[in-house]
Amino acid sequence: MPVPKRKRSRARRDSRFANKGIKESAIVHCSQCQNPLIPHQACKECGFYKGVKVMKTKADRGLVRKEQHEKKKAVAPQENQ
Repeated sequence: MPVPKRKRSRARRDSRFANKGIKESAIVHCSQCQNPLIPHQACKECGFYKGVKVMKTKADRGLVRKEQHEKKKAVAPQENQ
């Protein structure tokens, strides 16, 4: 009957079971925009967490920049006159 030539190390033996505990993660939908997200995390699309706006999103920053740009344009022609 075949016998192992060398003893298996603990790391090699235990690595067989390393992925045993991995489970499928839960996915919920944002209450504001209905985008899928991980539970207990703020939505990256709209910035809401439990119905409260907690962070600025990329779209929010874009709107602010656009407003500032329009204000600058409106002020510039007045200065030239």
